Amino acid sequence: MNNQLPEAFVRRMRDQLGNELSAFLHALDEAPVRGIRLNPLKKTDAAEKLTAGERISWEKNGYYLDAESNAGSMILHEAGAWYIQEPGAMMPAAVLAAKPGEKVLDLCAAPGGKSTQAGCAMRGEGLLVCNEPVPKRAAILSRNIERMGLPNTVVTCARPEQLAEKWPEAFDAVLVDVPCSGEGMFRRDPETRDEWTAEKAEGCAERQREILREAAKMVRPGGRLVYSTCTYNPQENEENAAWFVRTFPEFYPEAFELPGISAPDGIYTCYPHRIKGEGQFAALFRKDGDRDIRMPGDSSLALPAKNDKAVFRNLFPVFPEATHLLGNTLIFMPEMPDAKGIRILRAGLHLGEVRGKIAVPDHAAAVCFRAPEMPCRIMNADTAVKYMNGETVSGEETGWILMKYEDLVLGWGKGSAGMIKNHYPKGLRGPYYIP
Repeated sequence: MNNQLPEAFVRRMRDQLGNELSAFLHALDEAPVRGIRLNPLKKTDAAEKLTAGERISWEKNGYYLDAESNAGSMILHEAGAWYIQEPGAMMPAAVLAAKPGEKVLDLCAAPGGKSTQAGCAMRGEGLLVCNEPVPKRAAILSRNIERMGLPNTVVTCARPEQLAEKWPEAFDAVLVDVPCSGEGMFRRDPETRDEWTAEKAEGCAERQREILREAAKMVRPGGRLVYSTCTYNPQENEENAAWFVRTFPEFYPEAFELPGISAPDGIYTCYPHRIKGEGQFAALFRKDGDRDIRMPGDSSLALPAKNDKAVFRNLFPVFPEATHLLGNTLIFMPEMPDAKGIRILRAGLHLGEVRGKIAVPDHAAAVCFRAPEMPCRIMNADTAVKYMNGETVSGEETGWILMKYEDLVLGWGKGSAGMIKNHYPKGLRGPYYIP
């Protein structure tokens, strides 16, 4: 691989940018920028130490991150205190501007950066549906939703047309961050330059229109849709935006303003020579009308048995009462949409399982629910490292215990006879470190 820019790409960018081409090409030769987005639902003083740098203007919780930072390997990252996200990629969710109490859909959501950004803005209120049709990627998405502590979220693994048939005109806001030719990754991942072809962009544009067709069906009258890519290609960006309003005349472009970003015609492309970030495109559309559509409640998930709810409530009285069963897991999801025929990986707050007369709490019940009345063990840095790496911890506490570090819950322990058995999920264990 030579990682040189394709000649056809450079020729096209000359037509797009004119006399800005030289500055654009120079920017692509510079080091990529990194970003970190703090989680307002999991505030900790330790996170502030990472934000000494410049703030990302279009995301109130976003900061530029030092190129050498290992923040993604730290324990507090795993605990959901922050999300490592490229600054430009924070723009589409900022344009969507999800609000507490709304019904929001992220249609192509993995790995979860934009979903968790929207979820944090919603502050656990309303309904957030995050969908990813590729199972392995959906599993990663579900894990990120869990660690960021978003209890009002449903994670699905379905094709867009399945969801459109199930939930017509059901959402206040829909984010459509489609698969694309990835030109905006040329600086961060130079190997993507060798994979680029003009034909690939054409194929992507066609697939994007198919996804947009289904997404449009799920926006309520008066609702909004944000279409986004991480490419500079007009076929996938401006031309698809123009196609959308021709094909769906009930939608119209809506101007938006963010600090450092102005889009009077409702579309904006992040170019690295204009802003401090990688390539990203977003278009905002509003649907005519103003009508709330009631989303049907779910009848496909089983209801928990009264005895199981009583067993769980007896051992964990501070937790909310289960509303549904997802497999064998008791969950709390008051506003569960109709999901019959849809594969669900996660729904609401996963409380745990009842096995006979024994209740076993779920990891999500520790990291997604604020339970100050629960017994807890405050760990220092060395003990937290041992815990996250799967080791047993000494302690006099008994029964189920919340294991905390820097004001954040890391997971469960169960104390007995001077030892705390480690219940941190085996698949999530380290090695981790604290600098």
